[in-house]
Amino acid sequence: MLELVGVSHVYPNGTRALDDVTLSIPRGMFGLLGPNGAGKSTLMRTIATLQAPTHGSISLGDIDILAEPEKLRRTLGYLPQDFGVYPRVSAYQMLDHMAVLKGISGRADRRIVVETLLEQTNLWSVRGKAIAGFSGGMRQRFGIAQALIGNPELIIVDEPTAGLDPEERNRFLNLLAGIGENVVVILSTHIVDASPTCARAWRSWRTGAYSWKARRAT
Repeated sequence: MLELVGVSHVYPNGTRALDDVTLSIPRGMFGLLGPNGAGKSTLMRTIATLQAPTHGSISLGDIDILAEPEKLRRTLGYLPQDFGVYPRVSAYQMLDHMAVLKGISGRADRRIVVETLLEQTNLWSVRGKAIAGFSGGMRQRFGIAQALIGNPELIIVDEPTAGLDPEERNRFLNLLAGIGENVVVILSTHIVDASPTCARAWRSWRTGAYSWKARRAT
C-alpha cells in the first residue's frame, strides 16, 4: 500500500503545486487524469524521491519514503515524461547495462532478466535493433522494460502515452494493466482517451489537491 498524508509542495517562486494531498493506493493500477500544469508530474517526482515535499508524509508498506529514500529507490521502477537513452545502443545491450547498474552482476542472471523483459514487452524480435530506430510505442515499451528491472514494488509512469497513436497507446496501457496485477502502478496523463479501461481507478486531477482512498477492483 502506498500512503500519502497531507503532502504539499511549494516551489521557491511561491507556486503551490501540491496542496494537502492524501491518497491510499493498494496494488493495481491507479491513474491521474488532468491537464498539463495541474501538478501531476510534481506528485510523481515527489513519490519517486526526486524532490522533497514541503509538508506531509509518504510511505510504501513499512518504508518511510522521506526518511529512507534509498530504500524506496531499490524497489522503484520509474518512467519519467522525458525518457532518454543512448540511441545507437541496441535494446538488449541497454537493458543489460541497466541491469548491471541495478546490481545484477552475474552474466547468466542478467541474461535471464533481460530476455524475460524483452519477451514481456514484446520487444524480443527487435532486441538487436538500435533504439534510435524504434517507434514511439516501442520506445515506451522499452521504458517499461527498464523500469521493471529488479522486480520493483512501485512503478511510476508520467505521461507515457503522449505522442502515441491509438493502437500503440492501447497496447502500452494493456501492458501496464497486466503489470499492475502484482505491484502498485501509478500512471498520469492528460489524454482523456487513455483513461477508460486500463486502470482499476482513475481520478481527475485539476488543482494539485486531493483526498481519496483507492480500493482494489473486484
